[in-house]
Amino acid sequence: MSDTDSFIEEVTEEVRRDRLYGLLRRYGWIAILAILLIVGGTSYSEYRKAQTRAQAEDLGDAMFAALSLNQTSERTAALEAIEAENAGATAVLRLMTAAEQAQGDDKAKAIETLNAVALNGDVPEVYRQIAQFKSLALQAGTTPAAERRQAFESMANPGSPMRLLATEQLALIDITEGNTDAAIERYQTILSDAEVTSGLQQRALQVIVALGGEPTLGENALSNLGGNTHGNN
Repeated sequence: MSDTDSFIEEVTEEVRRDRLYGLLRRYGWIAILAILLIVGGTSYSEYRKAQTRAQAEDLGDAMFAALSLNQTSERTAALEAIEAENAGATAVLRLMTAAEQAQGDDKAKAIETLNAVALNGDVPEVYRQIAQFKSLALQAGTTPAAERRQAFESMANPGSPMRLLATEQLALIDITEGNTDAAIERYQTILSDAEVTSGLQQRALQVIVALGGEPTLGENALSNLGGNTHGNN
């Protein structure tokens, strides 16, 4: 390599170096900012996770402490005083509060608490339906059967998480109205459902027999009964 070529190469390298330093001076802050954002974002995410976990633990401790009290009135007051940080946790808390209110013979207050959950659009659908179902169940004897029937029918639609329990309530309304054939048919529908629980299945069998019907046990029902039999043995 000649001296001229060597000189040109050195000059070219120097120019590249100057350009690089110039770019770093002009745009280096962007790289630094990006690094800070990545590190800061990761730290904030971990902080939020830790904060959420701490809030959940604090809520669980408060609920456990409330439920550990001896008197129903004390448990109710303690649960009512607890505040949750999100709609889902609030819904669970209020469902527990309503259960204590109902146990303390304050059904009106329990219904009010449950209805507040059922009508809250920020609460997950499954909690809203549970609250509506429990509210309707507490209104037996005070709200006209026709109104409760209409509400339970909407909950008994396919895909509803409360459909089987709502169907059972509809059958109970049929019984109170003297329509035993309709009640037996509903209970038979429950027996034939693949998602029926063993407890609900047992209730359906007992009511069908009590009403003078003959239950038709499908494969799912026989499987559940077999499991119960082994468990009892």
